[in-house]
Amino acid sequence: MTALETDYLVIGSGIAGLNFALLAAAHGKVTVITKKKPTDTNTNWAQGGVAAVLASDDSFETHINDTLIAGDGLCDREVVELCVHDGPNQVQRLLDLGVRLDRDATGNLDLGKEGAHSKHRVVHWEDITGREIQRALLSAVESHPNITILEEHIGVDLLSMAKYGGDPACFGAYVLDRTTGEVKTITARATVLASGGTGKVYIYTSNPDVATGDGIAMAYRLGATCGDLEFTQFHPTVLYHPHAGTFLISEALRGEGGVLRLGNGESFMEKYDPRGSLASRDIVARAIDNELKKSGADSVFLDMTALDPEFTKHRFPNIYEHCMALGIDMTKQGIPVVPAAHYQCGGIKTDVDGATTIKGLYAIGECAMTGLHGANRLASNSLLEGMVFSHRAAAAVREIERHAPSQIQPWSSGNATDSNDAIVVALNWEEVRRFMWSYVGIVRSNKRLERARHRIETIRDEIREYYVDFKITSDLIELRNLALVAHLMIECARRRKESRGIHFSLDYPEKLPEARHTEIQLTDGPRSL
Repeated sequence: MTALETDYLVIGSGIAGLNFALLAAAHGKVTVITKKKPTDTNTNWAQGGVAAVLASDDSFETHINDTLIAGDGLCDREVVELCVHDGPNQVQRLLDLGVRLDRDATGNLDLGKEGAHSKHRVVHWEDITGREIQRALLSAVESHPNITILEEHIGVDLLSMAKYGGDPACFGAYVLDRTTGEVKTITARATVLASGGTGKVYIYTSNPDVATGDGIAMAYRLGATCGDLEFTQFHPTVLYHPHAGTFLISEALRGEGGVLRLGNGESFMEKYDPRGSLASRDIVARAIDNELKKSGADSVFLDMTALDPEFTKHRFPNIYEHCMALGIDMTKQGIPVVPAAHYQCGGIKTDVDGATTIKGLYAIGECAMTGLHGANRLASNSLLEGMVFSHRAAAAVREIERHAPSQIQPWSSGNATDSNDAIVVALNWEEVRRFMWSYVGIVRSNKRLERARHRIETIRDEIREYYVDFKITSDLIELRNLALVAHLMIECARRRKESRGIHFSLDYPEKLPEARHTEIQLTDGPRSL
């Protein structure tokens, strides 16, 4: 079939992808693909808000220091400074786009406080900030004449000039239409990965089903440098209830005075950090994990009962209603919570404009490793990062040259047939997610990582064979990417001979004197599996 041509191909429809699309549409045609509906994103699930220096008692240096401390020595200070200084501008852009943000009694923006922040600096809309940002961005994108959204489309592989005898410049992607089964070829001057995180690598996660690490996997297969994938952030407080699904209990609750307690009512975080329940996520998650292992309890409890009930209901209406529907009145009893995989601090290595190590390929948002988060992300810096780097990337691609061969090979299924054994995909998916939780979870060891490495190699061999024999489906693409990302996470964790930030090893409990990134790359060039 004839290749579809666009100026900018965006893979992902969260805050980074949509903001890039809006900005880049001023100087070119933009095609956004999203593998389900445009609202199926991590952004849409975000509760907290956007961190920015807006209060008179706050300062850029204070926000910078909070970020650096949370990142445990691995942040790039230049990147942190860039993001923090741009924060107020990006909040204003959100307002200009029609994003609603809560205000206090005086009409000023209401600023929340979250774990590891020393000041109130998080702008928000109730406790569904991400949903409000998604709404406003999507409304603007859908009405823009230069932007086309292709929903129910999933990236299969990136197109590389290396396949045609050139350098490994990227010029688009093969994309599966999930509704028809057709694999389309889309060429672009710049291909922008805004595909989100890797939470579905784990059996317990706060992420939606789409978070299977697709962008990271595709970039790695093309030869792009990735890194720091051992740093999966586990959010300390996900609702524990048989009918809760993956419902996050925002860090903002602890910012407003919520206290973590054991089943007997004892407050325990003071034993682990002088900041108590407001310690950074890595410390709180490990503390809860340790307490649960010691006691054998199913959960700890987040106690909001000391706060005025009306304030709690007004500040957290979505969380309050969700808990009440499950029989939990958070104004009168503790909320049962456990840690779950939440955010990927590593990803595809980029510069300050989102450019990867492959010409023509950009990465923004959670799938990128910018240097902002280091070894542990500071709460509410993620939406800020998505805004800052999508803005910079949109400016950077304005004059980019088009790289494409004169004749493009269309997608070919070869001798592949329709699958008659889909249970293989389902079982491998389940096994990867379970052993990743057990062996590459909150606390790791050499033995656990070696077990995980052995299992993922076997499973990836099975997936390769299956991928060759049968026609691709969305489930198979996601499994292929999920298994590759799991392999990269395991390998990065094996290479880090220390404990730092989110990564804690029983065999290397101390921190090395020098903080170094863990970089990983496919050294033998692009390949299909």
